[in-house]
This record gives sequence, C-alpha cells and structure tokens, in this order.
Amino acid sequence: MVSGTFGSALEWFDFAVYGAMSATVFPALFFNEMDPAIGLLASFATFGVGFFARPLGGIVFGHLGDRIGRRKVLLTTFISMGAGSLVIGLLPPYSAIGFVAPLLLVLMRFIQGFALGGEATGAQLMTMEHAPADRRAFYGALMAMGSPISQVAANALLALLSGVLSEEAFTSWGWRLPFLLSILLVAVGIYMRLKVEETPVFREGMRELAEKTTNPAVVLRTHWVTIARLILAFSPIVITFYVVSVFGLSYLTQHGFTRSQTFTIIMISNFLSVIAIWWGGRMADLHGRRKILMIGSIGTLVAALVFFSVVDLGSFPLTLGMVSFALVTAQFGNAGQGALFAEAFPTHMRYTGSALALTGANLIFAAPAPFLASWLTSLSGGSTFAITVFWVAVIAAAIINMLLMGDGKTLEGGEHRFGRYADAAEADAEPALKGAVRR
Repeated sequence: MVSGTFGSALEWFDFAVYGAMSATVFPALFFNEMDPAIGLLASFATFGVGFFARPLGGIVFGHLGDRIGRRKVLLTTFISMGAGSLVIGLLPPYSAIGFVAPLLLVLMRFIQGFALGGEATGAQLMTMEHAPADRRAFYGALMAMGSPISQVAANALLALLSGVLSEEAFTSWGWRLPFLLSILLVAVGIYMRLKVEETPVFREGMRELAEKTTNPAVVLRTHWVTIARLILAFSPIVITFYVVSVFGLSYLTQHGFTRSQTFTIIMISNFLSVIAIWWGGRMADLHGRRKILMIGSIGTLVAALVFFSVVDLGSFPLTLGMVSFALVTAQFGNAGQGALFAEAFPTHMRYTGSALALTGANLIFAAPAPFLASWLTSLSGGSTFAITVFWVAVIAAAIINMLLMGDGKTLEGGEHRFGRYADAAEADAEPALKGAVRR
C-alpha cells in the first residue's frame, strides 16, 4: 500500500508541476517568440502530449504487466518518470538553444506520459490484488490519492518559491527546483518497489495465462464496448480536474489573483480532496463502485454550471470554496474508478484492459481540456460560455451512460455483496482464489 501510494504520488507530482508550469512559466521560456495567447496554447499543447503518450504506454506496459507481472513493470515506469523530470529541470530555455528547447520539452513530456500510462493502472492493480476482498475499492482509492497529494505538494512548493523569490528569479531558476527535487524521491521509491512481492491474484492467474495468449488486439476486440463505456463513465472526473487544476491556474491569474494566491487555492482544494478520496473509497466498498462514481459526477455537473461565474466575482474565499467543491466532488467519484475498472476484466486481461480505459479517458477528455478551454475562451473574446456548455454536455452524457451500467464481478470472478453483506465478501473470495481464476 505504501509503495503504491508513494509511487503514484511521485508520478503525479511530476505531472502536477508540469501542468502548473505550462500555465504560468513555460509560455515565456519556451514559446516566447509567439503571441502570448498563442504561446499559452502551445504550452498547453505540450501538456497534452503526455496524455497522447499514455495510451501507448498503457498498451505496452499493460501487455507486459499481464505477461511478466505487475512488479517488474512498475519499477520500469518509476525510473522512466524520474529520468524525464530530471531532464526537464536541466533544460535550457528557447533563448539559449532555440527550437531544440521546446523539442526536448515535448520529448520529455512524451516519456513522462508513456511511463504514467503503465504506472497509474499498475499501482492500483498491485495494491488491490494484495488487498482484502472487502477493502479493494478503498485500497485502490489510496492510489488515486497520489493525484491530489501531488497537487498539494507541488502547489505548496510553488507557492513557497513564488512567495520568497522575485519574479525574475522564479522564472530563471526557481521553477526548476521541483523537477530536480523529485529525483531524490525516485531513489526511495525504487528501494520500496524492489521489496514488494508479486500479487497473489496474478500468480494464481498464471495457470490460466499459460492456456490463453492475450495481446492488446484481443482485449480490444473482445472488450471494446466495456472499455468505451468505462472511458465515458470516467470523463466527468478527468475533465473537471484538468479544467480546474490546469486551465484554472491561468484563468485565476488573469482575473485578479496573484500567482501565490492561485497556487494556495489549488493546494488547499487538493488537500480536502485527499479526505474525499479516503471517504469515497470506504463508501465504494459498502455501496458499490459505480454509485460512488455517479455521485461524484453529479457534483462535477453542479460545479461546471457555476464555476466561472463564481471565479469572476474575484473573491478569494468564494473562489477557494468553488475550486474546493469542484475538486472534492471529482475526487470522491474518482475513489470508485480503480475497483470498477479492474473488476471489469479477467486477470489475464486486467492490466491491459484497465490501462486502455484509463488512458483512453485521459486522452479523449483530459488532454484537450486545458487547450480547448483556452482556445474557446480566446475565440469568444474571453467568454466562458462555450467551454461551460461542452463541460456540462460531457458530464450529462457520462451520467446517462452510468445509469445503464452495473458493477462488475470480484477479482476472482464471484458476485459482489455490498451494503450489510460486504463483510462476508472476503470469506467468499478466499475459496475462489484457492481454486483458480475461472473467468
């Protein structure tokens, strides 16, 4: 549990720092030859490159994780992410090496996304397949904590740096520190992951795998409907998170909030989100994964309708409350994602199928979100009506989709027992695991 949460937090820390820098510093450092509005769009486009790399990483690492095990793959993704962050922290600006600077930035962003495509799903599976049967959603939710924890850590550090450093110092070298400091955490994470054993569910499933050769094409052909429905079901969470946490950084600084205030708002909101994930994970074990995702999605729908109107008031307390509500409801729903995705696939397809669904949702709905929000706002002369309509439409479609879905089976292939029967689930799962993975 500690290994998975620590690794997830580190991976998302690098992503969070990059997202914050793409909204604030990178346009001036790597795209300074462009018009400011175009530079911001170009910066958000490089942010999206990581998401386009994630499905590829999900396919490659997912296939390897289903064939050789979760543990070896997670060690590889961890090292790759750390290496990409180190290079970004040392990268000279456009003024020093010209077009090579943004080119290397895009390449490192691709490596980050490629690694995270395998990490995000693998950490969840590694933890859930070790966890007691009646607490799997909770332990899977702990992996989701990596995202808000990283946002808290990243924005706390950025708020501190922007508060104590001058604008010139922060733009020159201060922004590099978070990327460089993350390499120290990589060393600790590698040590931890070397000590973790392969999961018992995967070891048991190896007998089935010996008889069934699986590749990503087979998973897509046999489970494409499931993958598509999971992608849409998760869309309210990812689009809300990235509109608020990435585009919101730029939007707040353009509407009267200082950089330090903006980082503080995002930091506090994500801290509250950690509590929401913990609570949501417990509720998902008691009441079902889909139901928790649905409740969170309804909350994001309310947030989408009023978010920009509240921020435009320019009030720090009201904006803090609005951002907190949006991220807390999104992360509460996020708590049900890990178990819902994992339980939709048999063991020998689980890593690949879950990774395709998770990275697909991020590719389609998260990657374009900051770019699309910035483009639509710029196109409409500063109006946020168009992005609000799109945001609301996606969430509404996802809620309708979830109303027609159900929770899957347990990881061993048995029927779920939620509510007052939840405590019996672990006892029922044990003989199923000892027998074989029958799905």
